[in-house]
Amino acid sequence: MELDLSGIDIKISDDINTWEEVNLLYNAALKQIRTKIEILNEEFQEVHRYNPIEHIKSRLKAPESIVKKLRRNGYESTIENMVRYVNDIAGIRIICSFTSDIYRIAEMISSQKDIRVLIVKDYIMNPKDSGYRSYHMIVSLPVYLSDRIVNVKVEIQIRTVAMDFWASLEHKIQYKFEGKAPTHINSELHECAMMVANLDARMLSLNEEILSIEAER
Repeated sequence: MELDLSGIDIKISDDINTWEEVNLLYNAALKQIRTKIEILNEEFQEVHRYNPIEHIKSRLKAPESIVKKLRRNGYESTIENMVRYVNDIAGIRIICSFTSDIYRIAEMISSQKDIRVLIVKDYIMNPKDSGYRSYHMIVSLPVYLSDRIVNVKVEIQIRTVAMDFWASLEHKIQYKFEGKAPTHINSELHECAMMVANLDARMLSLNEEILSIEAER
């Protein structure tokens, strides 16, 4: 599901005027949402004796990458356009064990009252042509400053260890070919993506069988 935000004013860009403010606010948003996710993971461990999250990665997009993205989409390189049209300035990636964890984590994040889900892209149910699988969310959350509250967008990617392994290597390969890898290499990558999807399905099935056996004891 993807939502059209073209007619929605979420009152973000009016409050940010310099790159220093962009850096401050998006770093603050990353710290804030990472803390939320870590708390949820700790609570899940306490209640269910199970950690759905293997590890968390976060990053702030480099200025040159933001400018390239704006130009690619036909926008001038202004602070306002950065904040309004680039959804992944702040990005956090959650790596988990099983595909079932992905949707459980997404639901826990969506249930946070101060987090607003803007866009959801489910590349697990609907993989990209390359074979890429992951669950993406664009959310906004309030960052509390001394004199105001600013809503900041963060991109959240949730994927399994296997999905992350494939995506990382695929990115490196495509980078070497500047996104124009030979057809046979793309075919091999797609076949590997199918193997990863099958591995995830088998590992999930195995885990469910183990849980069933434990429940019967």
